[in-house]
Amino acid sequence: MAWRPAPNDLFYRVIVRSGLLLRWAFRIRIISSGTEHLPPAGPRTEKSRTVVPGSGAVFAVTHFGYVDFAAAELLLWKHSRGKLRFLVHQGAADHWLAGPAISAAGHVVVGYTGRADAYEAAVAKLRAGEYLGVFPEAGVSRSFTVRECRTGAVRMAAEAGVPVIPVAVWGAHRILTRGRGFSAGRTWRAPVRIHVGEPLVFAPGDDAGARTAELRARLQDGIGTCIADFPLLPEPGAWWMPAHLGGSAPTEPERQLLDAQDAAKGRRRPRPAR
Repeated sequence: MAWRPAPNDLFYRVIVRSGLLLRWAFRIRIISSGTEHLPPAGPRTEKSRTVVPGSGAVFAVTHFGYVDFAAAELLLWKHSRGKLRFLVHQGAADHWLAGPAISAAGHVVVGYTGRADAYEAAVAKLRAGEYLGVFPEAGVSRSFTVRECRTGAVRMAAEAGVPVIPVAVWGAHRILTRGRGFSAGRTWRAPVRIHVGEPLVFAPGDDAGARTAELRARLQDGIGTCIADFPLLPEPGAWWMPAHLGGSAPTEPERQLLDAQDAAKGRRRPRPAR
């Protein structure tokens, strides 16, 4: 097992400030709405289920590109200096450079097998008042629509007694996503649109599948909100637009076929029924 440092808040701040520096260097524009649903700095109001620092929350983030996590982290940091830890796949944690950074930042690693430990660690963090970022789609959606979601976000939130905050990120996939490497030209002054939805509160006895379908619908609604006023007008057949809006991204059936082919080749682990 390679050496991994203990979680360190100072290192987390260094990572965030590095992200802020890159955002400034490329003049990336983060345009947000719904920030009233983010954890405020005032006292908690149980009656209104307001979320505040110290109460814990699951941030369910859409996953169309590889820097969606950074947009969500920077938004929360700007709003309340809140720290957002993510569930991270073991493959990333095994990387010689990313692995120590993931450990030092305090993220939760989901192993290849035996994921119960990661689940329990995530619930413990939530109960301790931390904010946990989750990609419910468990992989990048090449159709740029919200793909099927796993139930983990709902189940963890219900067990820990914390809300799920839906976070839709649009435009970050233009910077870096599957099949599209980094381009300084696309990144320069790139707009990134974020919509934070109203927190969802679940009970341990809720139907996790049905409530996850509700979460998926909320996330897709958030994407629709982001697209409606996105400041870039896409050209016909734009690669970064979903097919149902005139883009050339794979349709949902095509996306499902591509995912199945990846799973067959071992590039994507089969999604367990949950």
